[in-house]
Amino acid sequence: MTLVWLDDLRLNADLTGPANAPPLVLIHGLGLDLRLWEAILPRLRTRTLRLDLRGHGASDTPPPPYAMGTLIRDVERLMTHFALADAVVVGAGEGGLIAQGLAVKRLDLVRAMVLTGSATRFANPDIWEGRLKRLKATGPDLDAECAALLGPSWRTAPDLGLVRDMLRDTRPDGWLGFAAATATADFYQTSATLKLPSLVLAGADDRKTPPDLQRELADLIAGSQFHLLRGGCHVSMLTQPAPFAEALTSFLVRIGHA
Repeated sequence: MTLVWLDDLRLNADLTGPANAPPLVLIHGLGLDLRLWEAILPRLRTRTLRLDLRGHGASDTPPPPYAMGTLIRDVERLMTHFALADAVVVGAGEGGLIAQGLAVKRLDLVRAMVLTGSATRFANPDIWEGRLKRLKATGPDLDAECAALLGPSWRTAPDLGLVRDMLRDTRPDGWLGFAAATATADFYQTSATLKLPSLVLAGADDRKTPPDLQRELADLIAGSQFHLLRGGCHVSMLTQPAPFAEALTSFLVRIGHA
C-alpha cells in the first residue's frame, strides 16, 4: 500500500502485477475500500491499481460534501501519477459512476469499462435527501447495508465480517461526502454517448442494483456486453471471486487486453 501525496490530499493506493502488463483500475463503491478486490487479485494477470477513495480506507477525509467531478479527478490524478493510460476501468456500485465519468472525460486514459452493480444514477434526489439526514443523525445502518451488499443469506455469508469491517471503518465524513456526490449524479445522457468496449457484470441476487436495472445500463451503451452471475450479489468479486474473475478475464481477452 502507498499513500500518494496529491496537491490537496493523500490517497491510499495499491499497484500490483507485472510492470509491462496491461493496466486495470478498480474503483469501489460507497462505504467500502480497496479490500473489496482482494479475492480476485491472484486471478488477474494485469497491472492492477486499487485505491481508497477520499473519505474511505486509509485515504484522507476532507470535509463533506464531495462532488462527483472531484472523485473522478482523484482517480484521474492517481492514474497519471502511476503513468497508467489506455486502461480498463472497473467500477463497482457507486464507483461505477466514477468509471463512467472518467470514460466520458478521458478516453485517452480509459480504453474499456466494466461496471458491476452499477447504474447511471442511484435513486431519486428525495430518497437521497432522507438518507443523508439519517447518515448525519445516526450514521449508516450496518445491518441494512450488509443485507443490500450480500443478498438474501447475508447473515451467514462467509464475507460478512470483511464487509462489515469496511463499512464500519469508513469515517462519517466519508459516508456523507460520497453519498452527497452520488445523490446528484446522473450519467444517463453522457453515458449514452460512450462508444468503447464495455461489460456490465451483474449478480443475479443483487438487492442494491437489480439485474434488470443493470441490463438497462448495458442497453444504453453502444456495443456493451451483459453478463449475469448466477447466485451473485452486489459484491460478487468477494463472494464469487472465481466466476467474477473468469467473466472479467474473458472480457479482457476478447478486447485484446490480456
